[in-house]
Amino acid sequence: MAERKPIESWLTDMDGVLVHEGVPIPGAAEFLKRLRESGKPFLVLTNNSIYTPRDLQARLARMGLQVPVENIWTSALATARFLEDQRPGGTAYVIGEAGLTTALHDIGYVLTDHAPDYVVLGETRTYSFEALTRAIRLINGGARFICTNPDATGPSVEGPLPAAGAVASLITKATGKEPYFAGKPNPLMMRTGLNAIGAHSETSAMIGDRMDTDVLAGLEAGVETFLVLSGVTTREEVGSYPFRPSNTVDSIADLIDLV
Repeated sequence: MAERKPIESWLTDMDGVLVHEGVPIPGAAEFLKRLRESGKPFLVLTNNSIYTPRDLQARLARMGLQVPVENIWTSALATARFLEDQRPGGTAYVIGEAGLTTALHDIGYVLTDHAPDYVVLGETRTYSFEALTRAIRLINGGARFICTNPDATGPSVEGPLPAAGAVASLITKATGKEPYFAGKPNPLMMRTGLNAIGAHSETSAMIGDRMDTDVLAGLEAGVETFLVLSGVTTREEVGSYPFRPSNTVDSIADLIDLV
């Protein structure tokens, strides 16, 4: 593997890296403290589009993890950035929560169920049959299909929950239309995040707990990758993928001295 330049900026996933089932992972608070003190650009990334960055900042703070709001990047923000570039001032029918609707409002989008340019599917704990039916009919009528992230399941204290990727499959089955996914592993999310903090891929690193989203996104964006084994991926599973992370460590605690 080619020798990389020193790491000057960091991207890290949230669930499975900093927190696990609502509990901070040992070393996470110290790692974030080192990042803040270093002055190096960094982002906490999440494919979860339910919460706004301000919501996530407050949730992390209650767990003792201090992350400035401007250092949080969600799939909802990546989706909004993509739509702003593709069709400024457009319209969308949205299935999702405040994290997604706020991001779209902030770029000047009008949310409507009348002949929208896009149907945008995000995460919610209350997917309704009525909303899904409306989305299917709008897509069949010509609306373009966008989804914030491809995750089939998401974490919760009670266990895995169906996530946007699984619901997108339902809509695809009914319409024959595949969505464009803005979140990881799409390198778009990584690149827009890097642009947001003025960082460069050749001197950046991505920390994640999933091979199929975090590591793959980092690989395709050209950043150094660190797989932590504190989330969903086991060491034995790594070899089953046709790609590999730059580094594999037990947890975020093993990376504190690299900042």
